[in-house]
Amino acid sequence: MLCRVHKLYVVHSSHPCETVKKALDLKAIPYETVEWLIPTQAVMQRVLFGKRTVPGLKLDSGEKIVGSRPILRRLDELAGDPPLLPADADARAKVLEAERWGDEVLQPAVRRIAWAALKRRPDAIPSYQQASKLLQLPRPVVRLVAPGVIAIERAMNRADDEAVQGDLRALPDQLDRIDGWILDGVLGGAKDPNAADLQIASSLRLLATVGDARPLLAGRPGHALATALFPDFPGDVPAGALPADWI
Repeated sequence: MLCRVHKLYVVHSSHPCETVKKALDLKAIPYETVEWLIPTQAVMQRVLFGKRTVPGLKLDSGEKIVGSRPILRRLDELAGDPPLLPADADARAKVLEAERWGDEVLQPAVRRIAWAALKRRPDAIPSYQQASKLLQLPRPVVRLVAPGVIAIERAMNRADDEAVQGDLRALPDQLDRIDGWILDGVLGGAKDPNAADLQIASSLRLLATVGDARPLLAGRPGHALATALFPDFPGDVPAGALPADWI
């Protein structure tokens, strides 16, 4: 008799994918990883899940779930311990709102900033490959295909220069918001993280791989949380990639 397992479909260095991996590990739910090459996930995910985004989770029952928030809700149903949402209704509502904001606002902004930096330093792309345990392409191949991959991802994520400049202008206030949530106890559970911790910390950890953004993160509680939850996050775009007047 064949033993069926849950399968998580990801791309390496994806912050929402890292969110779900962390949740699965916290709950000790066994799974296998299926990894797509960027940017093939847009096609493959649509074929398998009906949506182009990762992560996608296929349960051993055949059930399919797409997106980090729906997956985290389902994981709480599969394994209640440790819970990713507070039992108290008010606390739960605050965590859900922070998680929603982390998914809908912070996550795409960080993604756009990262791709804008890589556009100017495509030689940094191989550093993000270290996240991949399955698809280690030779560096010369990565460098060859990098410009095309970057152009496709920037188009899919609407990461034009105007949008990225707006993201960077908004970033200090967004980091203040995160630190405020930590001060209020909505976030900050490095030992017992909730869904919003995982959602937001993964984005901050990716942001920290962009050298031009690191000074904005330095010394902040949010950065400390991100490093505690995601200590090993590959990738490094050296400072100076983005125009100085954008920061």
